[in-house]
Amino acid sequence: MPQILAIDYGGKRTGIAATDDLQLISSGLPTVETSQLFSFLEKYFSENDVEKIVVGLPNDLKGNLSEIETEIQAFIQKFREKFPAVEVDRLDERFTSKIASYYISQSGKRRKQRQDKALIDKVSATIILQNYLEQKK
Repeated sequence: MPQILAIDYGGKRTGIAATDDLQLISSGLPTVETSQLFSFLEKYFSENDVEKIVVGLPNDLKGNLSEIETEIQAFIQKFREKFPAVEVDRLDERFTSKIASYYISQSGKRRKQRQDKALIDKVSATIILQNYLEQKK
């Protein structure tokens, strides 16, 4: 079974997570600089069978889209042009960064590690993907 990737798109860094081959478990992949995202995806897709990406939908508490959505839309458009065989889905990413920070703090990491934004992005992408998988059931 092909994998599903989740993308927690950010202006500087992008968190990425992938399912196992049975699409049961999500695991974080290395956080990449957003400017290098397409290079990372090209390499990853050449080495792995991916059927779909789930891109976080950045809503605020009132359900309004945040400013980064314009950049995300541009990314999705370019993604569909480069990888037309890979389906794109969206999932509300509200609170994922806060939840990620909480999980990291509970894991016993030191303060400096808990404030590592790349780690927060990676865990956020993992949460987005796990939520997506749970909604699919």
